[in-house]
Amino acid sequence: MPQLNIFRQLHHVCVIVRNLDATVAYYESLGVGPWHDYPSLEPYELEVKDRKGYLNLRYRYANLDNFQLQLCEPGEGDTPQRRFLEERGEGVFHLGFAVADLDAADREGVSLGLGVISRGRLPDRTGFTYFDTAQRGAAVTLEVRRSNLC
Repeated sequence: MPQLNIFRQLHHVCVIVRNLDATVAYYESLGVGPWHDYPSLEPYELEVKDRKGYLNLRYRYANLDNFQLQLCEPGEGDTPQRRFLEERGEGVFHLGFAVADLDAADREGVSLGLGVISRGRLPDRTGFTYFDTAQRGAAVTLEVRRSNLC
């Protein structure tokens, strides 16, 4: 199977924060923005341990010149984002890479020996897959995503 180079096109950096509103205000004081609410995960078919926990994640994003900056405040529930905050504190949780074919990228990641932390898909096959790369040598979680929204 030819490799798709799924980790070549950086789309965003996601930072886990304790207080989303305060962090957005700080970035705005530095001229970073404008900030937008990330669309709800409610319509996604989620393959996750705790669906309600995922729905409690609060995201905001700013489209900068060369990438998107995402901020995530984990809510109640058992999510990788919540565990990251509790175990490591605030910081970079994942790098998101844009791909043309999400399902093919997902299969390639699995063929590379990566485990899947979570998946989310919409009916048009856009969405995301998080791989278990943080403890395997990448120091952060790597995500592949395809989106028509943001």
